[in-house]
Amino acid sequence: MTESRGVSVVGAGGHAKVVISTLRDAGFTIATVLDDDESRIGSEILGFRVEGTTQHLLEQDGSDAVLAIGDNSRRRQLAGRFSSVRWITVVHPTATVDPSVKIGHGTVVFAGAVIQAETTLGAHVIVNTGAMIDHDCLIGDFAHLGPGSHLAGTVEVREGAMLGIGGVVVPGTRIGSWTTVGAGAAVTRDLPAGVTAVGIPARPLRSGRRAGERGRGSTS
Repeated sequence: MTESRGVSVVGAGGHAKVVISTLRDAGFTIATVLDDDESRIGSEILGFRVEGTTQHLLEQDGSDAVLAIGDNSRRRQLAGRFSSVRWITVVHPTATVDPSVKIGHGTVVFAGAVIQAETTLGAHVIVNTGAMIDHDCLIGDFAHLGPGSHLAGTVEVREGAMLGIGGVVVPGTRIGSWTTVGAGAAVTRDLPAGVTAVGIPARPLRSGRRAGERGRGSTS
């Protein structure tokens, strides 16, 4: 559906390029691009000038905006700052989403993704390019499902968790909040909160730490 109101894009890094492309393909108009990394101000991204920092949103009432930031903890931090912003939901027209799926505000579903029946996505979730989510899954706020990842039915991915590119999760499995699953890993059993897990089957690393503790100054 085409929107007449312009959308503010928060973030001007690599992830923002795909968000901007998705917005355009979905019929949205880009109003402005913002980033808290002042070195990016005045530069261009896909033909759009980075106009300023996120302070710009605080000066607008009821703006439509989307967080174009791959880092889960940074998205959570920024989402809590702007009570007057209307965080929009964006679904690429080539994504396949069953009508029974529930999608929270601020969530972006990229090209080629498939989301099957009775799945629920929280707020500010990223369902990246070609990710596939089968029936009855529950995806928590600020989670990120990487490109080409695959979730079988009845999987639960809790708040802030990250499933790396090409990762797979067997039916009925739970990934704890703020856990990171490495690229190509296979999750065959529940993973606790706040760990980094890799391999086939995926096992927590001793050096794993909470993804939510990794702060970043940039909004990329």
